[in-house]
Amino acid sequence: MDKKRKALIVGVGNGLSSSLAKLFYKEGMSISLAARNIEKLKSIKEELNANIFKCDASSQSDVLNLFEKLDEIDEEPNLVIYNPSARVRGPIEELDIEKSKEALNITSFGAFLVAQQSVIRMKKRGFGSIFFTGASASVKGFPNSSVFAMGKFALRGLAQSLARELHPQNIHVGHFIIDGGIVSENRPFVKEDDKLCPDEIAKRFLEFYNQKRSVWSWEIEVRPWTENF
Repeated sequence: MDKKRKALIVGVGNGLSSSLAKLFYKEGMSISLAARNIEKLKSIKEELNANIFKCDASSQSDVLNLFEKLDEIDEEPNLVIYNPSARVRGPIEELDIEKSKEALNITSFGAFLVAQQSVIRMKKRGFGSIFFTGASASVKGFPNSSVFAMGKFALRGLAQSLARELHPQNIHVGHFIIDGGIVSENRPFVKEDDKLCPDEIAKRFLEFYNQKRSVWSWEIEVRPWTENF
């Protein structure tokens, strides 16, 4: 398959990441998926003929091993999407230090590690796209959510810095602010379109990916019409 048609999605579950994998597969891309728990990926692996890798994105050795395995099977991606995040809730004086560190490593430092390995390869090829999935907390800090806000603010800063650094080198960097709840089995619609649909969010990623270089954006925000905060 053409090297321009290979995608890696890091942090995969049943929601947005699954919608992204299915949509880019329909667009003709080969799909590689990386997650800490790969048991949950069996059905999507079969459906998309995807490459599956066990990876803790906050671990430097795991990320390096992931990209070396992709090199070995000639699946070096030109599109990389980083989805993982972790929350630690509560008043700051009550937060567990080690759990807070772990959450920050997953939400932001893991993105740095994945971006670093991606860029090493994309620079050699002369093109590529790296997208980061943000949240409301990327731009708004909320009470009892300081650790999540720290991680998402850091993620946004990484994306903005890399966009300025890498766009002139033909590597498209994007940050997606998911500003609202995503509908799921556990979080159904209360009224029509009052939550974000993962399939519709995935379409925005595809539109972003297909932008012409003369009008590259580095960030997009998606928000349901009923959101009021």
